[in-house]
Amino acid sequence: MSGNTPSSSRGANAVINDERYRSIFYQVVVFGLFIWAVLSLIENTQINMATRKMAVGFDFLKNTAGFAVAWTPLDYKPSDSYLMVYWVGIINTLILAGISIVLATFLGFIVGILRLSKNWLVAQIASWYVEVLRNTPLLLQIIFWYLGAFANLPRPKQSIEILGFESLVLNNRGLYIPKPQPEDLFWLTALALLVAVLIAIVLNKRATRKQQQTGKYISTLVPTLLLVFGLPLVVFVLTGMPLDWEIPALKGFNYRGGGFVLPAMLAVMVALVVYHSAYAAEMVRAGILSVSKGQTEAASSLGLKQSFVMRLVIIPQAMRAIVPPMISLWMNVVKNSSLAIAIGFPDLVSVFMQTSLNQSGHAVEIVALVMAFYMTVSLTISACLNVYNKKIQLTER
Repeated sequence: MSGNTPSSSRGANAVINDERYRSIFYQVVVFGLFIWAVLSLIENTQINMATRKMAVGFDFLKNTAGFAVAWTPLDYKPSDSYLMVYWVGIINTLILAGISIVLATFLGFIVGILRLSKNWLVAQIASWYVEVLRNTPLLLQIIFWYLGAFANLPRPKQSIEILGFESLVLNNRGLYIPKPQPEDLFWLTALALLVAVLIAIVLNKRATRKQQQTGKYISTLVPTLLLVFGLPLVVFVLTGMPLDWEIPALKGFNYRGGGFVLPAMLAVMVALVVYHSAYAAEMVRAGILSVSKGQTEAASSLGLKQSFVMRLVIIPQAMRAIVPPMISLWMNVVKNSSLAIAIGFPDLVSVFMQTSLNQSGHAVEIVALVMAFYMTVSLTISACLNVYNKKIQLTER
């Protein structure tokens, strides 16, 4: 029996010293501690809620909300349920974040390119734009735009007519715009637009494939514009132009009719756009600088104009360095939109995690639903941009 002791000891030492077994052991321990922490948190939450006689569950979502929402494109009434309030908050947040993402990315590309301009004044202005906005708290910018700009606009009777249009006005109550009123056959125009976009995508892919095979550049700009604008326009005319417009008009002390956007939404949107565009500009600048100068020199030696060099040679290669950090930027826009609560815009945090929580008292469930929304949107953005990033990466043959 004593002869088995050295061999068993060596076997135990071999297992302990084996890096694979140690890594598995550590992972099991960490995972076990995580599960224990989660179960303890759930148990403590249940005990505390039972002590305070707080009901647990999502049945409260069926109850009547009983409060109005200042702005929403949905047909919401105070008699609707908390579940409807949840959807109102989601739609408002997605509209705010979606528009801000598009504008911030577009503005960031422009500022990023201007930072590399050979014109000293333009480059310095772009540089100061980035440094000032990037080093100022976003919440402070939101309050500045709201109290310093949009809250000080003239009253409705002295409204600012944008581009001289009486139906497009801006005042301290908000932005008033014509509201489209589609009729029965308008869906055919929408369908024609969808078909035109799909055909344009196919044409562009074929042109790109042809260029890769032959090296000949085929412009698809004119056919794309004719398809995307021409086909829906033809269908729109043939179906009797089934679209009417509700025009805002001054009645009494305020405008009535049409669509409107709250000053709070405008302030948050402007702040989100300019703040995140500063970060986007640095991503674009870094991406362009990551492209070898030899690429620019080679393209210029072929006689390409500077605009073509940037669009056809530099930007496509720079996108490989721009897209990964842009994923984080887009997610930050969505999450930072929750700061709209500071000036009263009815986003998800404001109408659901504040007003609905105060009335219903279901804090755990409401916070969980809000967290689930932001996590779902963030993961969706990450997944979509990762797919695009994978497509534009260099592939070895």
